[in-house]
Formats: sequence, structure tokens, C-alpha cells
Amino acid sequence: MSYTAPIKDMVFNMEHLAGLDALAQAIPEFADAGVETAQAVLEEMAKLNQDVVAPLNFEGDKNPSSLSGDVVTATPGFKEAYQQFVEGGWQGLQHPVDFGGQGLPKTIGAACGEMTNAANMSFALCPMLTDGAIEALLTAGSDELKQTYLPKLVSGEWTGTMNLTEPQAGSDLSLVRSRAERNDDGTFKVFGTKIFITWGEHDMAENIIHLTLARVAGAPEGVKGISLFVVPKFMVNADGSVGERNDVHCVSIEHKLGIKASPTCVLQFGDNGGATGYLVGEENRGLEYMFIMMNAARYAVGVQGISIAERSYQHAVNYARERVQSRPVDGSAKEAVAIIQHPDIKRMLMTMRAYTEGARALSSVSAAAFDAAHHHPDAAVREEQQALYEFTVPLVKGFSTEMSQEVTSLGVQVHGGMGFIEETGAAQYYRDSKILTIYEGTTAIQSNDLVGRKTVRDGGELAKKVAGMVAQTEAELAANGSENALAVQKTLSAAREAVLEVVDFMVANGKSNPNAAYAGSVPYLMLTANMVCGWQLARSLLVAEGKLAAGVAADDNYGEKFYQAKVQVARFYADHILSKAPGVAHSIVAGHAATNAINVDLL
Repeated sequence: MSYTAPIKDMVFNMEHLAGLDALAQAIPEFADAGVETAQAVLEEMAKLNQDVVAPLNFEGDKNPSSLSGDVVTATPGFKEAYQQFVEGGWQGLQHPVDFGGQGLPKTIGAACGEMTNAANMSFALCPMLTDGAIEALLTAGSDELKQTYLPKLVSGEWTGTMNLTEPQAGSDLSLVRSRAERNDDGTFKVFGTKIFITWGEHDMAENIIHLTLARVAGAPEGVKGISLFVVPKFMVNADGSVGERNDVHCVSIEHKLGIKASPTCVLQFGDNGGATGYLVGEENRGLEYMFIMMNAARYAVGVQGISIAERSYQHAVNYARERVQSRPVDGSAKEAVAIIQHPDIKRMLMTMRAYTEGARALSSVSAAAFDAAHHHPDAAVREEQQALYEFTVPLVKGFSTEMSQEVTSLGVQVHGGMGFIEETGAAQYYRDSKILTIYEGTTAIQSNDLVGRKTVRDGGELAKKVAGMVAQTEAELAANGSENALAVQKTLSAAREAVLEVVDFMVANGKSNPNAAYAGSVPYLMLTANMVCGWQLARSLLVAEGKLAAGVAADDNYGEKFYQAKVQVARFYADHILSKAPGVAHSIVAGHAATNAINVDLL
């Protein structure tokens, strides 16, 4: 059950798809954060994850976090691994140097996040939630809150959580009932119950900083009356040290299908007079600020989908190489061969790999858009790249997590009956991946965002702009003229035309007939992301075929086999995955009537 970080593929994406060196040249604070730096950082991150974090993954599934009283104890080995993570400075990788971070691009940080999640998703959730808390405080926190909490959060000495969900308020946060009462000193007393709080209580760090939604007395009803508060587990003394315990406690942890080592807590605020909280930003703007955390987390959850798919793929490939069963169907051998030689096993393994590499390429390009949007000196570039990043976030989150379900299911299938046996480890990836399509906004919520905010609102302008960039790559494929390039160009063109057809349908119906548009919202997300992944793999093919045609130098960082595999993956993706696009478009444009005509009494 070992894990090997796919460093070559990550660096290739940064170099040839995300344009990391160009970012480093254009953005002064990233001047030393080009591809060479990325290679060095990823190699170090790989050592920690491969040697320390990954071996704990199976143990965490068997021996998850436990609750005694209101104290949660992490899986044996987690605390020590987390201390190594903190000592290495990994929490602060992409956070500002002003608060002790390293200030590296998200393009590099996202790849490091993939490694940690692939090594051990339950473990990785803790620093992932801290990242979100940091982003929210950087954006909306007062100078005092920043100085008090950010250095310790950025170092990883303290961890952070998101406290949104309540028993009656899941996706609909207008139903939040937790309340906050103003104190004379400007602080608040917070009361209420929050559920599904990831790493809401644990023994790995000396303090936990809860970012919590609640209503101030007299606030408007609905989402316009929600405020955001910092509620620390332990109060912070004037000198920055940890003080007395705050009135927030874990009353239970959930028993789950997957990610068992990650404690999912029910937190009770204010049972003993009220939990002290500090207002973040302005009153009644809490949901706006929390969306900063949510958007950071949504992208990160998409990366989790890629990571678990990669881990499942590696596991399946290793098993398929070793499992000897049945003679070849073409009679080329009289003895049984390793199952990796059988055509359907090849199909399943290549489907796993193509999905994973396509989504990884998408996530890398999306991260580069984030970096340009937040740091590029040209305001016009920042605006353009921010729009592109916001467009791709629901794609990264929705598509990568849904595909992880298919990939991890195939991982079980490759193992045959042994995949159904827990001891082989294949089933854990399948179980762990399911939550990814649910938390931080279900796939339906991501797709509603894509339809409403990212397509209908601007009349499909940005979606069509992305399609225009795809068309440019199609022209490059045609100019290349190889058999593989032309095959990919044909399928990519059909996918682009399918997307444009659906964009027009969404724009025409989004406001006048929303039931028609939203009946196909998830297929639209999957269709659009499929096109973008196919596009990025087509770009990879052009790079790889160019290198192969010129002759791969002996000192090339990637090597001939890597480029050959890039061509193989792009062609397979086009033939087996991207080729489904026209049918999906038909289901959206023509299929909405059948969906909305369903009599729910007959279900």
C-alpha cells in the first residue's frame, strides 16, 4: 500500500500548461518560485508523505480517532507525523511571509496538497481546514485578529475549522440559529450547536481556532443576518500564549463510511455561560466571508479527488502486475499471465490514469489563474484570471470528485474479489472518496453555481471565451498533423461544439425556464470539465510529440517514456472519455422535459 508522488506529471503541468516560469518572471514576489524551485519543493514534500504520512493511512481506517469525555485522541502516529509536518514549514507554504509563511504560488502549493491527501486524506484534512481559516482572516480579519491568530495558524502550531452546518441547516445556511450576544468589551458570547466539524477537536495542536457562523441579536432573517466569529478552543493571553479553556466542547464524533481517522465532531458552544467569540469584519457579512473559506476548500476538495484517484490507480496497477490469472484471449501464450496483459484490465487502468491526469492538468491551470489573479502587476490580467479561476473552481471540485468515485470503483474492480476484502486496501479509497462529492458543497451546488453565476449571468461570455481557447488548440493539433493529434482534434472539436450548444441552451432558459436549465446542471458541469481536461491533455500531447519528434535529450527531466505515455493518455482520453460529450449535450438540451415531467408520487 505504498505511495509514490507523481512529481514528473505535476512539474510537467506547471512548466508546460500552467506556465509557472512565466508567472515567476511577471510577478516580483514569485521571482524565485519557478519550475526549478517547484521541483525541489515537491521532492522534499514527497519524502515526508511517502515515508511518514502514507504508512498511517490504513492504520487510521482500522483505528480511527476516539472520543473520551470531550477529548479526541488522534490515530496513533498522527500527532508525531503532524509535528513533522509543522516543523517542515508545510502549513505556511503558500501563505504570506508577513505572518511566517513561505509565500509560494498556489500552483506549487496545490501539488503539495495533492501529495498529502494521496498519502492520507484523513490526515490532510486538518491542514486543509487551517488553510481556509487563514484565507478568511487574511481577507476580513482586523489587524488585531491577524496578529493574534495568523502566525500560529500559518506555522501550523494551531489549527483551524469551519463551523457552518447545524442539525437543521445543511446546504441552506439561511436556517442557521446559533446566536451571538454582544459583551460590553466588544467581544461576543456565542451559543449553539454545530455538526460535521472536521478536526473540530483533537490532540495534535495546542489550540484550535473555530471560524463560526452565528446571528447577532436583532439581525435580519435569512443569509443577510449571519455574522462570522473567531471562537478559540483556548483563550489567547496578551503575550500570545494559550490561556484558559473557552466554552466550546466536542459532545460526540460521527461514525462514518470513510475518512475514519478524521474526527467529524458535534461542537456545543455556550453550555457554561457562552463561548467567547470575536467578530470577523462587519456584522451580517459572515456568509460573504465564509465563502472565502468555502472557495478555498472547494478547490482543495477537488484536489482531494485527484489525490485519491492517483492512490487508487497506483494500488491497482501494482496489483495487476502481480496477479497472474488466465491465458491471453488471443492465444499468444499457453500459460496464465499477469492480468495487466488482458484488454479489459488495460481499459480500466487507462481510464483511471486518464481521468486522474486530465483532472490534475485542470487543477494546475486553475491554480495558476489564482496566482495571476491575486499577484499579477497588470490589473487587466488580474481581472481576466480571476474570472477564469472562478469559472474553473466548480469544475475542479465537481468533476474531480465525481471522477474519483468512478476511478476508485474501477480500482476495486481491477482487484476482482480481493478488492471487496478490506485487507487489500482498495476498498478504503472507494469509501474515502464518496464524501468528496458531498462536503464543501455537493456536486449539484457546484453545478448550480456554474449555471447561474458563471454562465447565465454574463450571457455565456466567459464559457464561450474558454471554448475559443480550445479552438486555438484544435488548430495547433491540425497543424501538427500526426495520427494522434488529428484523432484528438476531431474529438475535442466535437466536445467544444457540444459545450457551446449547451451554453446557448443555459443562457436561453436560465431565467425564463429555470427548471429546464437546472435539470441538466450537473451534466453541464461534467461536460464542460470533460472538455477542459481533454483540452489540457491535448496541449500535453502537442508538447510531448514535439519533444519526441526533435529527439529527447539524455538530460531531459522527463524522458522518452514519459512523453510516450503523455501521448498515449491524451489519445485514450479523447477516444474513451471525451467522445461521450455529444451524448451528454443531448441529455441536457433534449432530456430536461423527461426529467421535469416525472410524477414524484410515482418515485
